[in-house]
Amino acid sequence: MGAHINGDVSLSSSHSLACSQDFRFSKHIHDNVHGNIYLDPLFLKFVDTEQFQRLRDLKQLGMAHMVYPGAVHSRFEHSLGVYWLAGEAIHKLQNYQGFELGIDRFDIKTVKLAGLLHDIGHGPYSHLFEREFLPRVYGGYKWSHEQMSVKMIDHIVDEHHIDIDTETIKRVEEMIVASHGTAEPKSSREKHFLYDIIANGRNGIDVDKFDYIVRDCRACGLGCNFEYQRIMESMRVLGDEICYRAKDFLLDLTLHKLFATRADLYRTVYTHAKLRAIDLMVVDALVKANDYLEISSHIDDPSQYWKLDDTIIKTIETAPDQELRESRDLIRRIRRRDLYQFCNEYIVPKDKLENFKDVTAQDIVCSQKNGAMLREEGVVVDNVKIDLTRGKHNPLERIRFFKDYESDEKFSIPDDRVSHLLPTSYQDRIVRVYSKKPELVGAISEAFENFQLRTYGIKAQVHNTPEKKKMPR
Repeated sequence: MGAHINGDVSLSSSHSLACSQDFRFSKHIHDNVHGNIYLDPLFLKFVDTEQFQRLRDLKQLGMAHMVYPGAVHSRFEHSLGVYWLAGEAIHKLQNYQGFELGIDRFDIKTVKLAGLLHDIGHGPYSHLFEREFLPRVYGGYKWSHEQMSVKMIDHIVDEHHIDIDTETIKRVEEMIVASHGTAEPKSSREKHFLYDIIANGRNGIDVDKFDYIVRDCRACGLGCNFEYQRIMESMRVLGDEICYRAKDFLLDLTLHKLFATRADLYRTVYTHAKLRAIDLMVVDALVKANDYLEISSHIDDPSQYWKLDDTIIKTIETAPDQELRESRDLIRRIRRRDLYQFCNEYIVPKDKLENFKDVTAQDIVCSQKNGAMLREEGVVVDNVKIDLTRGKHNPLERIRFFKDYESDEKFSIPDDRVSHLLPTSYQDRIVRVYSKKPELVGAISEAFENFQLRTYGIKAQVHNTPEKKKMPR
């Protein structure tokens, strides 16, 4: 968990709730991040289903374990962590402002259940399935794991005859899609602040991030320099919005560290150049296998969708079918570390970000010099976006603060009143180019340089492609 989070702190979060709750009838699970987690009978009814247990076979970081061997944690443990932190958050608000806010058992139950089930509809290989595989297969078809989570919850309740009222399920499902484009307008909700605990579309501060940032840092052996415990301790609801004590932010930039640590994870882990080469090969393998295995055919049918998990790669790898030969060869290349070759990359100049359009393989092929024989199918372009959760906008602009616990006024804090060391740009766009064959690295690298010169008038890349990579093997 990094420098500021150790075993003593993780266990203390369990004990803080143990003082106010009776866990005699709960199931106890020991989590390596949060310590003791307790599941009440209602939540166990969902956990002890094949649909929820499927999350054990979905690695939280997809193929990241091929670069960071410790990154083998699953969405199962992440879901338990979000459940626990959601409970921590709502109980703290109840303890501090419960009477004022009218927080009742229904609120506590729905917030915790939404935390537990928020990823129940997630596809295999982290976000690769949703953001890269399905667009390749279906073009502009709109699909999200949040909406699939809603369908999965309905299916679990019906399939396992779980005795739960429809109002609870409706509220849980609304919370899960709260930050998604299809979410219900906030004007139609009561207690808006409850919807920001799991998935905060307002400013990005939510317990989902608290868990995956700490958990991913620990699994990958990286430091984590923000303390979610301190953020939760300073929460207060003003005007139906979760606000934070200004003193804590001004003293150690706790909230900025949350966004900065997330951005570091994107740069260091999630978009690692070698990992992205593997991801791109997995996408190609799934696309080539899709017609035969019908991988995408059940994305709207929860009764079949739950059977899809990370083991699909092993299915392809071990199947003798001739129709899977190309996909099988790609997976074998991954196993033998014969990856798509990274050629080079550049960061899009700041003054070009506003009108940036994704670079395509066609752009690179059209930039080759006369006599070259590059084809689009041999070139892969990866357009990487890293931000602080709100694209080109500053997430801190959407956060409201209060002076002290006696004050009822909420306000924003301009960056220039906090520190002149805070960033003035909030998004990076990186263009990377890979070659599917080692012998094409030289020609693709040259075409990539020509593209930069033609587009920007300069070579935006920092380093030239090493000559040894350009040499035929």
